Amino acid sequence: MSDSATSGLETYLVGGAVRDRLLGLAFEERDYVVVGADANEMLRRGFLPVGKEFPVFLHPRTREEYALARTERKTAPGYHGFVFHAEPSVTLEQDLARRDLTINALAETADGRIIDPYGGLADLEQRRLRHISPAFGEDPVRILRSARFAARLWGLGFEIAEETLGLMRRMVAAGEVDALVPERVWAELSKLLNEPRAGARLSVFFETLRACGALQRLLPELDRLWGVPQPAKWHPEIDTGVHVMLVLDTAARLSPEAEVRFAALCHDLGKGNTPPEILPSHHGHEERGVSLLAEVCARLRVPKRYCELARITARFHGQVHKVDELRAATIQDLFDGVDLFRRPERFEQMLTACEADFRGRTGYEEREYPQAALLRRLASAARAVDAAAIAQASESKALIPQRLREARIRAIHQTRKAT
Repeated sequence: MSDSATSGLETYLVGGAVRDRLLGLAFEERDYVVVGADANEMLRRGFLPVGKEFPVFLHPRTREEYALARTERKTAPGYHGFVFHAEPSVTLEQDLARRDLTINALAETADGRIIDPYGGLADLEQRRLRHISPAFGEDPVRILRSARFAARLWGLGFEIAEETLGLMRRMVAAGEVDALVPERVWAELSKLLNEPRAGARLSVFFETLRACGALQRLLPELDRLWGVPQPAKWHPEIDTGVHVMLVLDTAARLSPEAEVRFAALCHDLGKGNTPPEILPSHHGHEERGVSLLAEVCARLRVPKRYCELARITARFHGQVHKVDELRAATIQDLFDGVDLFRRPERFEQMLTACEADFRGRTGYEEREYPQAALLRRLASAARAVDAAAIAQASESKALIPQRLREARIRAIHQTRKAT
């Protein structure tokens, strides 16, 4: 079908759509580069401007993105320290050169011809994530993006090239990562946690950041978990950092929800500052973890729904694992603590994160987790208590909360006794 908006324009499909098609992966978004035109030409053709820092336009019919070919120049530290230059004289090769990895610097003509000025096809074939030029080192977001691509494409055998990892280490040493604003860090972390591909391995993201030193600067609460021992009886993998990565990958298999994956990632932060004299025990790590999680959420400006689920998971995962040992009153306290009666869906998310914690241990990957089924039965019993009837039968409003609590504890006790 003819397209009057782009007729006569020199346009190229670029980026992820080209890369993923060549890898045989599904993709939805298509981005285009326009060479030899200016903003006035795009507006005359009916394109809608959306770019603030550089000229990007939406196609008037398809709403796909068309960006004018541009170059960029580093002027200050961090993500915002760039000046962009978009003129009709900028070539396709110049535009592709400012991209991060060679596999993202491929372009495709309207008739399907691949343009590959920087060796992206060879790197696709060799399953290699390699930077295009030293200009990679000017943008610290590229460290996060490269780590995310390594996690996303792990199932296809991709690894970061040693020379690229070396450049990432030098960037960290130069302080580039320290200039990252919280919004950009969270944006990349959120994309990782929302990764839909079954072949992805989310832990690779954090292992890559550790390898280049960026994790210690961005998430020291997580980084310090590596090397912290746990009792081998319960944790054959011993190392807490290794355990948390197993939990994260298990959570990704159990749930597509980013909030659940974040809760799994942050559930054991308190083990990072356990007093050395009590190791490998971690008594009280739940409470310590809640405090550390609050610092992470505040620093990275994590959305509230992520923080709330992570908080109750960090605080109560130990009790969930030991539910069969708890008194009925303690179980009711747990239900109140996780806000079961107003947020039953979040309670379910917490149980999934706790199951990931249980199964995220060497040798436990396929074990059943009966604690979740038991807690669901007890929660159903507690929720079935007729609060309205109790309120009506109470001679004083002040007595209602206590009477309701007592009724729920009885329901929990009776249900567990019958189980």
